[in-house]
Amino acid sequence: MLLAIGRRGTPRKLGVPGEELEKVAYRLLEPEDIKDKNIVVVGGGDSAIESALLLAYQNTVILSYRGETFNRLKLKNAEKIQSAIQNGIVKVKFNSNIAAITSDTVAFSSHGSTEKEIIANDLVYIFAGGELPTEF
Repeated sequence: MLLAIGRRGTPRKLGVPGEELEKVAYRLLEPEDIKDKNIVVVGGGDSAIESALLLAYQNTVILSYRGETFNRLKLKNAEKIQSAIQNGIVKVKFNSNIAAITSDTVAFSSHGSTEKEIIANDLVYIFAGGELPTEF
């Protein structure tokens, strides 16, 4: 007998105010249709990097990552995101977390700081892994 529960599970939530808003998504569908938006992508893995890069050529993209550096990327994704950062295509906020989401803003907190940075925002994409359905 084989029980297949999938690999991704349920997307991991951030647990922040506003995360339930319609502008928040956990997967990217049809990025070519998204234009002229202020977008925050959350995460530091390959899915987050690939999504940020797909969105960055038609939008303003900020990538929020809780770590100090990207350390688990495929080589090609690491090269592409470094090039995008150097060329000003994607802005990265290392050591950051989303503190709150409203209909038109996102508030960031940085490790070691009590102050919040609030920026204008249209869409939020969260790629923070998944919660596996292992409770049988």
